[in-house]
Amino acid sequence: MQETRLNAAALKKKFRVNEFIAEKFITGVAFLSLAAIILIFIFVFREAAPILFEEKKEVSAVAQVEEEQETYGEEFLGEGSAVVAEGMFRSESVESAGSEGEASLENLLSISWQPVSGDPKYGILPLAIGSLKVTFLAILIASPLAILAALFTSCFSPRWLKEILKPTIELLAGFPSVVVGFFALVTLASMLQSMFGLEYRLNALVGGVAMALAVIPVVYTVAEDSLASIPKHMTEASLALGATKWQTAIFVTLPAAIPGVFAAILLGFGRAFGETMIVLMATGNAALIGWGLTEPVRTMSATIGAEMAEVVFGDTHYHVLFLLGAILFLFTFTLNAVAEIYIRQRLLKRFRGEAS
Repeated sequence: MQETRLNAAALKKKFRVNEFIAEKFITGVAFLSLAAIILIFIFVFREAAPILFEEKKEVSAVAQVEEEQETYGEEFLGEGSAVVAEGMFRSESVESAGSEGEASLENLLSISWQPVSGDPKYGILPLAIGSLKVTFLAILIASPLAILAALFTSCFSPRWLKEILKPTIELLAGFPSVVVGFFALVTLASMLQSMFGLEYRLNALVGGVAMALAVIPVVYTVAEDSLASIPKHMTEASLALGATKWQTAIFVTLPAAIPGVFAAILLGFGRAFGETMIVLMATGNAALIGWGLTEPVRTMSATIGAEMAEVVFGDTHYHVLFLLGAILFLFTFTLNAVAEIYIRQRLLKRFRGEAS
């Protein structure tokens, strides 16, 4: 009897050691993830911060050019020629420094995005409107389809069909964005143009439909898990009272899973708002302000992806692109935080019967 107790104590102790190791490992991974997010946050905002000191940077650039001019004139030119060359070179340097454009608040809130020109314009408004237009269009298309598919899979499909249907839909999430964008560019754009007689082949509608293909698996997975987690006694009680399966699914199961469905839509919104390759290939990339769904648009993420590789390191255009990244980060973070901390918690309290 004593030997059995010792063996049980040894097994219990060994289990606790394994549990301790697993707990510390998970804690370490979570800490590293949080540290990575904080470091990305610091890097993005550090690169966007110099926009606030644009004027000082331009003056320092002119001073640096003047300093380099001193040795150039003494080494290769005569005394008189050096004075003339210095004046010409200084005027050219001032002109080139001013050609970067001033990223003032008025410039950033303008309606034109023309970063490469004699008078650069860094208007963020058309990019923000384009991002919101494509994102809302994708959510309006993807959310009903994904939620209804999740409702069918959870409440109506037999087990063998569920084992086929769910992995098939989730497989779409593994498709590379560039593949979906290429499909939209080559096939979907031509099909929609011929069906609706669109003036522009690549537009916000094509981008929204293509984006919906990438959002559907995200919304479907989270919504289906939320619907499947509803206690069976709720559906059984509804059926026992005489309700049909559809009535139980629509009026009992779906309302009880609203917090999870809301989280699914939120994740889909974040997925669509930050997408780059699909909108870069399917929207036409024209920075226009308008609410027409058949007009070309340009999103903030597509602008970063298209221009960051060719921008001059450290100039105004470079820092404005990082400002766009910071806006994307702040918007997504704030949306998720408000929805998770305020809205979703209130919904959970409501369905638990707790006082708000």
